[in-house]
Formats: sequence, C-alpha cells, structure tokens
Amino acid sequence: MPAALELKEVRKSFGKTAIINGVNLAIEKGERHAVIGPNGAGKSTLFNLISGRFPLSSGNIELNGSDITGLPPQDISRRGLARSFQITNIFPKLSVFENIRCAVLWATGHRYSFWQRVAGLKDVTDRCDEIVRMINLGKRRDTLAGVLSYAELRALEIGVTIAGGADVILLDEPTAGMSNTETADAVALIRKVTEGKTLVMVEHDMSVVFGLADRISVLVYGQVIATGTPQEIRGNKAVQEAYLGTEQH
Repeated sequence: MPAALELKEVRKSFGKTAIINGVNLAIEKGERHAVIGPNGAGKSTLFNLISGRFPLSSGNIELNGSDITGLPPQDISRRGLARSFQITNIFPKLSVFENIRCAVLWATGHRYSFWQRVAGLKDVTDRCDEIVRMINLGKRRDTLAGVLSYAELRALEIGVTIAGGADVILLDEPTAGMSNTETADAVALIRKVTEGKTLVMVEHDMSVVFGLADRISVLVYGQVIATGTPQEIRGNKAVQEAYLGTEQH
C-alpha cells in the first residue's frame, strides 16, 4: 500500500539560499505525524511545497501513490489534501455555517454563480451542520465569524480545512496563541476530526506534539535529522542538542 504522503529528495532554494535540503519522508495512511524544529528550519516552506503553493526546485511529492509535483494548490486539494494556515482563512462577515458552506461548495467544485441556489442543496446543508457540530460550534452556527473568540476561530478554521472530506490534513500551528485549557480542547478536537485520516502538523508546543503524534520528524536547516516515535525522539541526542534542549515549552 502506498504511503498517504511521500517526499523524495525534495529541495527548495530561493536564489542561492537552500531552504529545504533533500528531504525524504514517508507518512503512512492514518498516521498522525508532527514536524518540529527551531524557527527558520523550513517547516512552513515544507508545507508550502506539499500543498503546491511553492514549486519544488527538485525532487518529487506523492499523494496516495500519485505524483502531485508541480500541480496547482486547487488540484492537490481536490485529490484529497487539505491545509490550514497560520494566518486565518475565514470570512469575518459570514456566519460559522456560511464559512463551512463556502468550503464544502468549493471542495465539491460548485462555481460561485451557483451559490445563490445552495439553500436547496440538502446534502450540502447536512454536511455543513455535521461539521459545525463536530467542531463544537453548534450554538454559534449563525454567529458572524468576526465576533468569535480566538479559540472558536481556530476551531472554525479546522472545520473549513476538513470540510471537503480530504483524507490527508495539514495543520500549521493549530494551537498557537492558546491558553492551556484552550490547547487541551483543541487537541481533543484535532484527535476527533482526524480519526481515520492522515494528519501532518507543524507545532511548537511540545506537550501537544508528544500527546498527539504517532511519529515525529525533526527538521533542522532544511534537513530531517531524525524521524521516530515520541519516545525515540525524546531520547535522541542529536535532537536534544539541535532543538528540544534549547526550546522546550
């Protein structure tokens, strides 16, 4: 069975500066995988390469065994990969439900001109309500996104990300800026919505990483220096020196 996501000798340079330096990584179907590393290690660039926002300088990326190298982001998304962004990707003047509906319609290929007739699409409405409940925003269904709390906004962002039914989900810093209680709620939500799916996340909070990930890859200066279970990564001397020893928070 092919890996859900596989990177083969992936490289990215901006001018003469190499940011990603020959990354090889295979993430199995149903795995929760965290990518960690110090600031400037290339984590966000790696996500931009996987999701098609940046072109590769060289190498290949495969999604469920199919080569997606060079495809535009919308094609990659429609092949089953969804990505959240550190910068929130929400329409503040639309309600929670309407934000989810936009994502569902976009993912199912409905054009904008078709949207005025969407109220009659029962399957779309049912799917949206299911997601609203799943992200624990049922009581905020008709609330404008612009007045949500920060934690609710991040939950909505996750809802928008999963709305298209993708089987590989990329989350970029999903608990950034949250209190301990909000982080615990977010971890429970991520665990629930990624059940049976493949999760790849970039996350700075080590308690989240060690609590959620099946395996962890450590990226330093654009190279994966170690991949393993949380226990293996915790005990890895090179990782401790490069990252965990200096930035455990």
